[in-house]
Amino acid sequence: MVLYDGGPPAARPTAVPSAIRGRHRGSVHARVEGPVTTDTLAQLLFAAGVAQLGVLVASAIVPFRLNWRDELSSLSRLHRQMYWVYGGYVVMSIVAFALLSMLNARELAERSGLARGICGYVAVFWGVRVALQGVFDVKEHLSAWWLKAGYFMLTVLFAALTVLYAWAAVGVVR
Repeated sequence: MVLYDGGPPAARPTAVPSAIRGRHRGSVHARVEGPVTTDTLAQLLFAAGVAQLGVLVASAIVPFRLNWRDELSSLSRLHRQMYWVYGGYVVMSIVAFALLSMLNARELAERSGLARGICGYVAVFWGVRVALQGVFDVKEHLSAWWLKAGYFMLTVLFAALTVLYAWAAVGVVR
């Protein structure tokens, strides 16, 4: 008995009747997918890109909320400039992560060597950031309920970004 003779799809005999198999011409086991497909991962990576832009919206209030103008005035001009440059690099990194994730979600989800490297780097970036949440002494600045809620939500988001990008870098995806 021949199950596959290399002919065109319509001419291929199959072991499973079409009533069971449906319109899909592939084997039944080929349709069974794990909990995460490449399409699902691409959608999650796109959403992560949008979320990272949301992080930038939240971070835009930090200089005002923490009164950076007065707090940094005691530093030398060079130190103030360096502080702003470092902040700019962080912002541009997050913008790059967001745009890469939104514009290339499918390519990242397909997990080439370059895609895994990018996702691994983003996972480390957010992993370090979530670890810093436990180090920062923010109590005096979280004076209102909405600030506490926002800080908590950012912590959860940083952790979620870490897990998602680590999973895209090393996890099993079908």
